[in-house]
Amino acid sequence: MSIYDYKAITIDGDEISLEQYKGKVLIIVNTASECGFTPQYEGLEKIYELYNDKDFEILGFPSNQFGGQEPGESQEIKNFCSINYGVTFQMFQKGDVRGENAQPLFKYLTDQAAFKGFDMNQPNEKGLSDFILEKYPEYIEGNSVKWNFTKFLVDKEGNIVERYESATEPSAMVSDVDKLVGGYENLVEEIEKINDGEDLEIPYIDNHGEINNEVNPYDLAATTKLQSM
Repeated sequence: MSIYDYKAITIDGDEISLEQYKGKVLIIVNTASECGFTPQYEGLEKIYELYNDKDFEILGFPSNQFGGQEPGESQEIKNFCSINYGVTFQMFQKGDVRGENAQPLFKYLTDQAAFKGFDMNQPNEKGLSDFILEKYPEYIEGNSVKWNFTKFLVDKEGNIVERYESATEPSAMVSDVDKLVGGYENLVEEIEKINDGEDLEIPYIDNHGEINNEVNPYDLAATTKLQSM
């Protein structure tokens, strides 16, 4: 089996075969509209714009499995992504990405790309790990998707070459994408464009790397609340 043996239904309701992506580098990501990581849509779109003319695609799969953070239907999700983040890469219909009812594609991806654990030296990853252990400890076990915006990098032959957990910003993936696509001499400049010259931070983490436990730090509304506190 390979990713090209799977089919998926686009956000507009059309069934397609992933075979049409043969010969292209892919990022496959599960998404949500009301998550603290939702702003990653912007970084993903910038990577898409950077490499789309070089046999590169991003495939976004919304899921409501993590904290109920994708409650909308297809048209709502599509409009949200377009209006708020200018998303032009291919989005698909909402579905499960872990558990018994997970889409077969995600069962394959997680079988091929094991969960390597969270980097506890990175505050955002440690924060996510602590949150999951407290609220959803069963999620930590095995290789399944742990939270929204888990990202899988696939080469032109359909091999899953890297898995990035939710807290990994899209800008951190650019050099890996560039190696597979064959891209830019001044890659540092391109990464700076994606980052807008700044390190991206998630607002629920304070200066000591601690989570404010008064709100759900992985809820977009909660992070907005924290910014106003």
